[in-house]
Amino acid sequence: MSKNLVIVESPAKAKTIENYLGTDFIVKSSFGHVRDLPEHDMGVDVDNGFQPSYEVSGDKVKVINELKKLAKGAEVWLATDSDREGEAISWHLKEALGLPDDTKRIVFREITKSALQNAIATPRVIDVDLVNAQQARRILDRLVGYELSPILWKKIRIGKSNLSAGRVQSVAVRIIVEREREIDAFKAKGSFKVTARFDLGNGKVLNAELPKNFAQETDALTFLEKCIKATFSIKNLEVKPAKKTPAPPFTTSTLQQEASRKLSFSVLQTMTVAQRLYEAGKISYMRTDSTNLSEEAMEKARVQITKEYGDKFYNKRVFKTKNESAQEAHEAIRPTDFSTLQGSSDRNEQRLYELIWKRAIASQMADAQLERTTATIGISSTSEELVAQGEVIKFEGFLKVYLESSDDEDEEQKGMLPPLNISQVLNLADMKATERFTRNPPRYTEASLVKKLEEMGIGRPSTYAPTISTIIRREYVIKEDRDGTERAYKEMTLAKDEIKSVVLKEIYGTEKSKLFPTSTGMVVNDFLVNHFEDIIDYSFTASVEKDFDHIAEGQLPWQKMITDFYTPFHKKVGEAEEEAIDRSLTSRELGEDPATGKKITVRIGKYGPYVQIGDAEDEEKPKFASLKKGQLMENITLEEAFELFKLPRTVGLFEDSEMIVSVGKFGPYVKHGGKYYSLAKTDDPMTVAEDRLIEIIETKRISDSNKTIKEFAENPDVKVLNGRYGPYVAFEKRNLKIPKGTEPADLTYEAILQIAADTPDKPTGRGGFKKAAPKAAATEKAPAVKKPAAKKPAAKKPAAKKTTKS
Repeated sequence: MSKNLVIVESPAKAKTIENYLGTDFIVKSSFGHVRDLPEHDMGVDVDNGFQPSYEVSGDKVKVINELKKLAKGAEVWLATDSDREGEAISWHLKEALGLPDDTKRIVFREITKSALQNAIATPRVIDVDLVNAQQARRILDRLVGYELSPILWKKIRIGKSNLSAGRVQSVAVRIIVEREREIDAFKAKGSFKVTARFDLGNGKVLNAELPKNFAQETDALTFLEKCIKATFSIKNLEVKPAKKTPAPPFTTSTLQQEASRKLSFSVLQTMTVAQRLYEAGKISYMRTDSTNLSEEAMEKARVQITKEYGDKFYNKRVFKTKNESAQEAHEAIRPTDFSTLQGSSDRNEQRLYELIWKRAIASQMADAQLERTTATIGISSTSEELVAQGEVIKFEGFLKVYLESSDDEDEEQKGMLPPLNISQVLNLADMKATERFTRNPPRYTEASLVKKLEEMGIGRPSTYAPTISTIIRREYVIKEDRDGTERAYKEMTLAKDEIKSVVLKEIYGTEKSKLFPTSTGMVVNDFLVNHFEDIIDYSFTASVEKDFDHIAEGQLPWQKMITDFYTPFHKKVGEAEEEAIDRSLTSRELGEDPATGKKITVRIGKYGPYVQIGDAEDEEKPKFASLKKGQLMENITLEEAFELFKLPRTVGLFEDSEMIVSVGKFGPYVKHGGKYYSLAKTDDPMTVAEDRLIEIIETKRISDSNKTIKEFAENPDVKVLNGRYGPYVAFEKRNLKIPKGTEPADLTYEAILQIAADTPDKPTGRGGFKKAAPKAAATEKAPAVKKPAAKKPAAKKPAAKKTTKS
C-alpha cells in the first residue's frame, strides 16, 4: 500500500502526474464530480437555511469505495483543479471519503515536474470560501431552475416538456432575441461611395476615395460631372510613424473568441481540446480571467524569443487584468515550455497549441513599427478632395509571430503607396460612384456572444461553454449558416470623359455559423421578461456574479446572499402562478383566407411553429403547415403563410407511386411508397425536381441495404450496423464499439449485453463518466447512511455532510 494517495478529477490528468511523481505516490481519478444535488428532486431545504442534500452519484459508488480502500493508512492529497469548481470537488471528495478537515489540498496551474514539486512542498487545506462560492452558484441555479421551469410548462402550453429557464442561459437567450429584433426593425439606407483609380504608368496604380458618401444619386452624379475634364494632382503628402502593440496572453474568453475566428472551433470544442492539452502537461490551466504571466514564464519566453528572432524582437511586458473580479487562477493561458513547438500529434490539439504558443510569445515581443502615408488629391473643378492611404511595415516586431483577428469584417490591410510627389499631376483611369447600403447590427457568433457576456459581467470562464450548449440543446437558439438575399444596386462610372450608369446585383446578408433565436426561444424570453424581468436583467445578473466573488473572498455569507435573492424571486413565482395564461405569446392572427373566410393564425406547438387555417370548432378540419427554416412566428406575413400551404406537393410518379414533398419535424422530406426520405439542405421543397427526388430515394435505399449487418429477435432496438467509421452495435439508445478481433456478423445477443455492461457512457465533464448498465446487468447500490441532524454552519464553513444515496 502506497503511503501517499493523490486524487485528481481526470484519468488523463492522473496519468500525466504519475509520470512526474516517484514510487511513493499513487495517483487516482475521481472521474469528475462524485456528489451533487439529487437528479429528480430540488435537494435544497429552503426552510432550513437553504441546506443542500448532496448524494453520491450512482455511477460513482464503485469509485468512492475504491478510493476509500486506498485512503486507509495513506496520506491523501486532493489535487483537483485550481478554480472554484475544482475546490468544490475536493471538498465533496473529503466529505464522501470521510477525510479529516486538515487533509492536504495542493494547487498547481500547470502539470510540470517543478509545479508539482512546489505544490507538494506547500500544501494547504480546503478553502471553504471558494467552496461556498461554488455551492451558492449551484444552489441558486437549482432554485431558479426548479421554480421557473414548472411555470413555463403551465403558462406556455406548447407541448414541449423540455422547456426550462436558467439564470445565465435565459440572459444569453435574451441577448440573442433582442439582437434579432434589432435586425428585424432595421431599415437599410443607401448612399453613394466615390472611388478613383489613377494610372501612374509602368503598371502602377493609385487607388483613392472621397472621404464622404453622397446620400442622393443626383448629388453623386453632379460630382462626377464636375470631374469631367478636371485636373487631378497631389496636393499634400503626410508621412507619420505608427506602431502596433501585441495583445495580452489568452484568458478563457479571449481563447474561445480567437479559436472561433481563426480555427472555426465552437466554444465547447475549444474547451474540450484545451482540457486535453492541460491534462497532458502542455499548457497552463485553461479556466482563468487573468492576463498575467509568472516571472518564470516570462523568462522562458525571453530565452525563446532571443534564440529564434534576436534581442531586438524582445520586450518584456507585464499585463494587468482589467476585470476586477478575476478569479483565483492567477495566470494567463500559456505553454508550459516555450521551447516545445509540437504540442500534440492530434491535428486540432496542435492547432490550438500553436495559437496559444504564438499569442503568449507575441505578448513578450517588441512593437511593430509602421509608416503610414496619406496623400491628398486636389481636383481643379471642385473644392472636394480625394484621399489615398497606405501603410508599410518598417520593423515586424511581434507581427513576425502573430496578429490578433478582428470581429470587424470591413477591416482591410492597407498596402504601400507607390512613389508620389507634391504637385504631381495624375492621370484618371476611372472614377466610380457605387451605391452602398448601411448594414444591420451583426448576429452573434459563439465567440461574439462570449465577448458580450464577459463585457456585461455575466457568467464566468467555466460557464460560457455549458451555457451556449444548453440554449442550443433546448432549441431556444440554433447555430447555422444561411444564404444571403439578392438585391440591385446602381453604379455610375466616369471614364474617358463619359459617364455610364448600370444596375448590378449583389448577394447580401449571408450568415456563417451565427446564432438565431427560434420561435420557442422568443416565446420563453418574452414570458420571462414580462414576469421575471429582474431575474434576467443584465445588471442584476452581473451583480449576482459579484456576490459570488464576495463569497469567495470571505466577505459575504452564502446563506444571506441566497436569502436576499430567493425572497423576492419566490414571491414573483407565486404571482405568476396566479395569472391567466397569455395566449398572445403562443399564437398570432394573420388575417382571413379569401377563399373560405376562415381565420388564419400562426401558432407554436410541440414540433415548432405552424400556420393554421380555421379553428377546431369548425365543421371542416383545420389545415396546418409548418414554418420553413428561418421563419419566425412573430414576423411571418399573410402572404408568406399562403406559400406554406403549397406543401405537401406531388412531384411525379416513381415505380407507380407518388412522390410527395413536405416539411416535418426534422425538416423537408419526400414520401414514397409509405417511406420517408430526407431532402438535403441544398434542396428547396418548393422547387425540387422529379429526377432529384428519384436520386435521393435510390441513394438512401443503397445506404440502408449496406448498413444492417445483423438484427436480433430478442430486442428490435439492438442491431449490428455499418457506420461511417466501421461496424458498431446500436444498443437501445447507445452506440457501442465492437471489441477488436470480433467478427461483427458472429456477435450473439448475450455477447452484446456484456459489451453494453462493460462500456462507459459519455463523459459528464471534469473527467467524469456515467456508466449505463443494460437492463440485464446487476447494479450496485451504496449502503444506506443515517442522515445527521441539520446544523447551522459557521460563516466560513461549508454545509454539513448530507445523506449519501445510490
